[in-house]
Amino acid sequence: MSKKTIGDQELALLQYIEEAPKSSVAEVCAGYGEARGLARSTVLTMMERLRTKGYLVRRRIDGSYRYSATNGTGEVMTGAVARFVEKTLQGSVSPFVAWMSERGKVSDSELAELEALVDTLQRRKDR
Repeated sequence: MSKKTIGDQELALLQYIEEAPKSSVAEVCAGYGEARGLARSTVLTMMERLRTKGYLVRRRIDGSYRYSATNGTGEVMTGAVARFVEKTLQGSVSPFVAWMSERGKVSDSELAELEALVDTLQRRKDR
C-alpha cells in the first residue's frame, strides 16, 4: 500500500527534519516554525500527521520524543511527481516538457541531468 499524499507545507517540514534528524518538537518549532510564523501546536500537528502517514518516526530519547524521516524526500518527490503526471496531466509528460522549454531557465547541471535521463529512456526503449 502506498503512503498517503502530503501537501507543500508538509513536504517542506519533512525536508527540514530530514536535514536535522532526531529533532524534538521544540527544535523543529525554533528552526522551522518560527521562521514561518507557525505556532508550536501547528508544527506538532503537522509532525504527527506525517508520522501517521508513515513519513516520520519518533523515538523517546532521554525523556523526549525525537523525530526522523523514514525515507529520503527524493522518494516523496518522486511519488508526488508521479501522482501529478497521472492525475493532472493524464499520464503525459509533454505538457511538463513544454513548460520547461518555455521557462527558459535551465541550468547547465539541470540540462545535463535531463540529457542523461533521455539517454536512459532511449536505452530502455531500444532493449
